[in-house]
Amino acid sequence: MIYAGIDEAGYGPLLGPLCVGCTAFEVPTPAGGDGPGCLWKALAGAVCRSPADRRRRIAVDDSKRLKGARDGAAHPLRHLERGVIPFLAAAHGHAGDWSSDDALLAALATPGDQHAPRAAVPWHRDALELPVGNNAVALRIAVAMLRTALSRTGIAVRAVGVRAMEPAELNALAARIGNKATINFMLAAEHIERVRTAAARAGTWAWIALDRQGGRTTYLDQLRTSFPDASLAVLEESDETARYRLEWRSTQGQVAHHAVVSFELGGEERNLPVALASMAAKFARELHMRRLNAFFARHVPDVAPTAGYVMDGRRFLEAVGPTAKRLGIEESALVRCL
Repeated sequence: MIYAGIDEAGYGPLLGPLCVGCTAFEVPTPAGGDGPGCLWKALAGAVCRSPADRRRRIAVDDSKRLKGARDGAAHPLRHLERGVIPFLAAAHGHAGDWSSDDALLAALATPGDQHAPRAAVPWHRDALELPVGNNAVALRIAVAMLRTALSRTGIAVRAVGVRAMEPAELNALAARIGNKATINFMLAAEHIERVRTAAARAGTWAWIALDRQGGRTTYLDQLRTSFPDASLAVLEESDETARYRLEWRSTQGQVAHHAVVSFELGGEERNLPVALASMAAKFARELHMRRLNAFFARHVPDVAPTAGYVMDGRRFLEAVGPTAKRLGIEESALVRCL
């Protein structure tokens, strides 16, 4: 079966992209067709939850727990970088050369990414060096460690991707939809569609886990709107879990197949693919913000970097606004309306 997880980063900021990550694993089908087992347990030879593991295994957890403080002794992206790159390398089947963020962001990009808005803003024209919080040797060791664990268990990483929606695209979509929660669900649905079609091509089925979306407890109407050609059945709707089975009939060029979509309270704590999707989305967003900060630091040398959240984002905009206007940067390319 394909076991996938979806999570977002950057839902609330004023600046920078909304990033929705997705990771997918091919795992042995459990007896009886029940939900997948625990990948933290299956991959325990290489993976753990704690960033302070004495065995130096790869920490995979909710990105909020792994991103360090900006004034800490280590780089704040150290654990996100060390977690995302080995799984990305496994998904692409090679260790890769991740010496620039261009290569890494390209490897993470999904087919839904709109590259035109990204190319239109000047901070995406220059690549920045990687790694940021590790050395290349340590990352190669982590890549090899994960490869060994995957080989021993028969588990395969099939995808590590991030759909990054820049402010220009987000603002244009918001003008038509006007609801950020709906846009966020649309991006998650893009990932669900890719996972279920990949599973169908492989002749298997998918279990797709997500954190709860916007505090909702039911998602039947949203799934019907996103997947009108599927028949839906409610498997569970409770305070903690909303789970659905979607079935697609055999059509020309597509075999009959199904997917289980599970919205879970604390999904990143219960599903390694969701935690890893959270890490990938956060790491991608941080790399985007790193580019934006580097660009404006060249033009406004005394401006302090920003993570893009509302209060600090306003401080940053006040400092760089005149420069952005002088450079011909549209406000809609920089500032999110939602």
